[in-house]
Amino acid sequence: MAVMDGCQEQKRTPELKEFACPKCGEIMEAFVKEGRTIEEAKCDACGYVMEADSPLTVR
Repeated sequence: MAVMDGCQEQKRTPELKEFACPKCGEIMEAFVKEGRTIEEAKCDACGYVMEADSPLTVR
């Protein structure tokens, strides 16, 4: 069904999301797919590194 293909494909497409650093609260960015980071994300302010495949709650 071609109509449903768009819905499924959208879930698989990573999105760039902003979120607060868990350590210092500064804004970080990471590519997220299905609520999990798909690569490491590093905070520019404090150097905290969020590992790939970490669950993410976007505020």
